[in-house]
Amino acid sequence: MGMEPGAEIHDTDPFATPEEHRSPVRRLRGRLVAPVTLWTAPGPAGLTVSSMLVADGEPGRVVGLVDDESDLWDALQAAGAFAVCPLPAGRQQVADRFAGLAPAPGGLFAQDRWQDTPYGPVPVDAGTWAGCRLEDSRRCGWAMLVEATIAQVAVGRDERPMAYHRGRYRELSQ
Repeated sequence: MGMEPGAEIHDTDPFATPEEHRSPVRRLRGRLVAPVTLWTAPGPAGLTVSSMLVADGEPGRVVGLVDDESDLWDALQAAGAFAVCPLPAGRQQVADRFAGLAPAPGGLFAQDRWQDTPYGPVPVDAGTWAGCRLEDSRRCGWAMLVEATIAQVAVGRDERPMAYHRGRYRELSQ
């Protein structure tokens, strides 16, 4: 059984809002390269977060945008702490699962192996991650701007990073 003439497999979402009808702010954001990170909190709860950055200083800080309707938002408020783990290339399924874009049979944490930390579960194979203490939050656009101090840092081997650009995961070469 083959494809019918004229049928094609597309790598775009046929239901996505056409670019010319998206807000200019959304189009600007889409042209910026963003990290793909996993934020987790005791509970456990987790969320893929790409709108975030790390600020060096004494103490170091993490800021990010978190959906206030997510389980992560409730869990990090309750715990006052969370973990941030950059996802390396090849971990798209994890990113999609925690973003709510892929099925999570048995729950978000049923797959993969996790190590418990005071900040939230971290993948056992994660060499690099930060344990953060929530300092402040406020509404920012359609999300909550979270500001935290970095209480613990583990820096592992330098892996190829995964990034998000123009609605797709990208692998960056080193």
